[in-house]
Amino acid sequence: MPTNAPSPIADVLAAANQVVLGKDVQIRLALSCLLARGHLLIEDLPGVGKTTLAHTLARLLGLQFSRIQFTSDMLPADIIGVSIFNREKTEFKFLPGPLFSQVVLADEINRATPKTQSALLEAMEERQVTTEGETRPLPDPFFVIATQNPSHQIGTFPLPESQLDRFLLRIELGYPDHHAERALLEGGGRRDQLPALAACFTPEQLAPLQQQAAAIHVSSALLDYVQALIEATRSSQNFIHGLSPRAALSLLAAARAWAFVDGRKNVLPEDVQAVLPGVACHRLRLASSGNHARLEDITALIHATPLN
Repeated sequence: MPTNAPSPIADVLAAANQVVLGKDVQIRLALSCLLARGHLLIEDLPGVGKTTLAHTLARLLGLQFSRIQFTSDMLPADIIGVSIFNREKTEFKFLPGPLFSQVVLADEINRATPKTQSALLEAMEERQVTTEGETRPLPDPFFVIATQNPSHQIGTFPLPESQLDRFLLRIELGYPDHHAERALLEGGGRRDQLPALAACFTPEQLAPLQQQAAAIHVSSALLDYVQALIEATRSSQNFIHGLSPRAALSLLAAARAWAFVDGRKNVLPEDVQAVLPGVACHRLRLASSGNHARLEDITALIHATPLN
């Protein structure tokens, strides 16, 4: 997929594609999510590269990284941190947990109990945490990249709707194609390349890029199209409920970032269509089964919603 992206963005895409093979679209979606200041949910089978993608993006963006391996016995304090009593100073000192990082990989997030999952809600929405009556700001920038195993696997807890809504995009990696898998077999695992990856820019350079992405022009006609898609989800009998106003804002932010990654100064309908499945699938449930919407459901919705 050709791109006229700004040089640092193009460098990130090129480097990431050397590590995560054959997943150009998913890499672009993930990068667009971070440029839109959103959080990313990656759902797929174990072993397809979810954790590798998260590590790769953190290193290429030059961001501080921490990984939390979620388990069923994990407590909220294991994520947020705890206060320890200092006998010499006769006072409590707060020891920050792994949540206090610029990029937090919440690995297998749906293996934790709902109580522990809920510890991330305030952090993802407000970029701060409240513990022991005190509000503590999180680093800026702050991103959560969560991986999730399919819900039918043993030992998983479904993420509540309020938690899912905090993720700007949800993507699936899937199996590699024939050529990508052959390159993987011939060259070995790509995780060994991570320590050698050089950052393409610094955290200080990321903020201006995010501002540029947020400033991408959206025409009145394009807003009409976005509203038509949102209203179609609400009026469709295929879904239990439609997309919320927050989801509409997420769709617009993701489309702006996608256009920016493509090196353009205005959003096209194709940009909205490219990011709509990632924005909508985890937010919509099918009326027929109660399961989350699939790619084909969103594709049908796009085809049924004409451009004015």
